[in-house]
Parts: sequence; C-alpha cells; structure tokens
Amino acid sequence: MARKIIGRKREISQLENIANSDRAELVAVYGRRRIGKTYLVKEFFNEKFDYYATGIFEGSQQDEIDAFCDGLYQKQRVAKASIKSWMDAFSALRQYLKGLRKKRVVVFLDELPWFDVPSGKFLKAFEWFWNSWGSTQDNLKIIVCGSATTWMTDKFISGKGGLYNRTTERIYLAPFDLSESEALLRHCGIDWERSLILDAYMIFGGVPLYLSMLKKEKSIDENVDDLFFREGAPLRNEYDFLFRSLFKDSDYYMRIVDAISSKNMGVSRQDIASQAKVAANGTLTTALKNLVSCDFVRKYNAFGKKERDALYQLTDLSILFFKRFVEKYNGKDERRWTNIIGSPARRVWTGIAFEQVCLLHVWQIKKALGILGVLTEVCSWRFAGDEYNHGTQIDMLIVRRDKVVNLCEMKFSAYEYEISAKYSRELRERCAIFRSVTKCNYALHITFVTPWGLKNNANSGISNSCVVISDLFASKS
Repeated sequence: MARKIIGRKREISQLENIANSDRAELVAVYGRRRIGKTYLVKEFFNEKFDYYATGIFEGSQQDEIDAFCDGLYQKQRVAKASIKSWMDAFSALRQYLKGLRKKRVVVFLDELPWFDVPSGKFLKAFEWFWNSWGSTQDNLKIIVCGSATTWMTDKFISGKGGLYNRTTERIYLAPFDLSESEALLRHCGIDWERSLILDAYMIFGGVPLYLSMLKKEKSIDENVDDLFFREGAPLRNEYDFLFRSLFKDSDYYMRIVDAISSKNMGVSRQDIASQAKVAANGTLTTALKNLVSCDFVRKYNAFGKKERDALYQLTDLSILFFKRFVEKYNGKDERRWTNIIGSPARRVWTGIAFEQVCLLHVWQIKKALGILGVLTEVCSWRFAGDEYNHGTQIDMLIVRRDKVVNLCEMKFSAYEYEISAKYSRELRERCAIFRSVTKCNYALHITFVTPWGLKNNANSGISNSCVVISDLFASKS
C-alpha cells in the first residue's frame, strides 16, 4: 500500500495494522510542524481517501466549515447554504459516509487544530459524530493530523470531554536522526560523505522538509546561503511563521525561547520568567510544556537536583541556527554563511550544535558503549564553586544502574581530536570536584564523543571510551 517512505518503519507498521483492522479506528498523528505527518499519511494511502479535508490557518469559523465540507460541496451531496454549524457539517459527512458501500472507508482530516476556532464548538460536534455513529462502523478509519502538538495531546487525545480515551491509536513523529537524514538525502540524489551530512544536520536538524530543500549540485555552504540569506530566501522567515502557526500568542513564546537560548546548558523556570519579563504562573508552565511537546525544548534535571530545579534547554537545531545567525541578519550579504567560514562565531556555534546533536543521539552513544540494556539517566552537572573548589560543569552525564557514570566530553573536530596535557589535568580535576561535591561513589568513565576519534598520544589514555561519527549514524531499525 505505502509508496516510498524514508524511515518511519514503526509508524508504517502502525498504519498497516490500522488499515487492516476489523474495527472502527480513530487515529491521531502528531509532531512538530514540517516533520512529515501529512506526507506519511498521504504516501501510505497513496492519497486515496474516501474523504479529505484540511484546516485553514487563521480562518474564520465559516472558512473552516467550508474547508471541511468542500468535498461534499464538490460532490453536490449537500448545498453550501444548508451548512451553518459544525453539527450540520458532521451530520452531512455522516450521511455521505453512510452511502459508501466499501470494505474500508478512510477519512483524513489534516491540520485538525485549525478547525477549532474559538466558540466554534468543533470538538463538541466531532465528539457527537464519533461517539454516536463513527465508533460503531467497523470499516471506518479516521486519521486526524495536527502540528499544534499540545492541542492534539491536551484537547483531542487526553481531553476531559467526550473524546477522552477515544483514540484507538496514537502516532507521534519525532525529527529524523542522522541515519534517517542520510537515507533521505540519498533518496534526493545527494550522496554526501557523513561529515557533510553532520554539518547539514547541525543547521537544519532532523526536519525532513528542510533537508529535502538541499540541492545536490551545490555545496552545503551554498545551500545555506540560498535557503537563509539570499533575497527571497525560502527559510528566511520560517521561524516567525512556525511560531505563528502553532501558538496564538507567538510573541510570548518567542520571548520564552529567547530566554532559554541565552544559556547553552539550560535555564531554570524562575530565570526564564525573570529574563523574559513574564509572570512565573500557569501561563508560563503551559508555554514551557508546549515547547517541550513540540520538540523545541527539553526539560531535564541536573545531577543531584530535584524536579523543582529542572532546567529548560533549546534543542531544536534549526531554531538554534536561526537565533545565532539569521534573526539579526540585515539582508546585505547574500553569501553570509560562506563568508564567515573560520570565524569565531561559527566555531563557537559548531561546538554548541554538535553537543545538541549528541544529546539527540543518546541511543546511538549507548549502543556504541554497549550499554543499551542498562537503565540510564541522562543529565548535566554544573558547580558554581566554593572556598575549596572552583566552578566547573559537565554537559552530559550518563548515570547507569550498574554504578558507572560516563562523563561525556563532546568535541567537534575536523580531524582526530588531540588531548593536551593541560586538558588532561583539567579532566582529572573535574572528576575530583564532581566526586567531592556530589559524593557520588559510582565509577567515573570519561567518554569522548568526537567525529574522527582521538589522536593517540601521551594524554589519550585518560579516555575510557570514544564514540565517533560512524557510531552516531547507527540506525535503530
């Protein structure tokens, strides 16, 4: 049934089970915008739906109703003037679907949150449609899709109304990892070596749409210039549109992201409120939850800290790139990215972006270390310093149930990374401070994550293990 779909093997298996089941199905497909939700559903079903509708961005209630019923209008199954409410719309859809004598009836409703305009009673009508009729039709498969992840989870999947616990399957689409990104680029005819794919991933993240926009006849730097910096660049305003399409108070959300992006290791909730100049209330709590659910931000506890001390860290690589280089671009240098090769700003960003890539590939790092079967917790640690020890930090710790802690040093380098005598001393001192301050009695293993491995010298023995670029490209399938 499915045409060529890159990756998504688990999701395809879910859709196959849904398509072949002998019961009514109400399926929610969700994930951040541009991640390929619509593409997955359309490709799997070869765009052969018995009914299809998609919401309109910032449409009025009548706009949304007309978009929902467009197929019925075209088929002349219902007069446009007769549809005045969502109850009318769903009643008309029910009558149309009743007339289909098929073994399987597939309905695809895309951008579902956009249908739900304030006071429009969309969800109430959907609840009535599904609970009173749809759920009893064993041949009916309804697939709904939405980029407003929190709306999908809070209002549709886990809402307290009549749709509570009514979805029969939930399909969450995460960004691609490096292996899937490599497969997508090859499918697009781009056969780059892995170091270049890593460069692209640090800029675009695992967002399929962005990666599919790369041109094989151009270098990665030329592609970036074309997509972000030339006149009319297609991704120049992507950040603004992304937030406006997901969040009603987009300016508020962007202020929160500004605060979170101010520190690489993450920011506390209180510091976010202070820096963004917003109240530390329920509105902020909801915004942070939404940003986490959209894969823009991760929430984590630093080593030895409690839930109330949680930190929020920007993990969306495309947003990180935008904040560093695109947001304040004045439009005068169409080769901006190419022209700053080797600049301090680019070198600093590369190190930060590579650390985020590592945090997004913990599974691959654990596989390389041979500890996939070991229960672990991933966190960071920082120490401000006291009268006995100076301040220090460790960006990624893998705390293992087998009483080992991997202290991960993530170092981007175009060549084998060379550990100097000075750096070796710093690492030993960092381990000593960590053990002294945290009272941790686990074995401490220093793990380097660096693309081309370590250069063998008198100081390389301080590393207990090393994860390289080929490890980060390991496939989960």
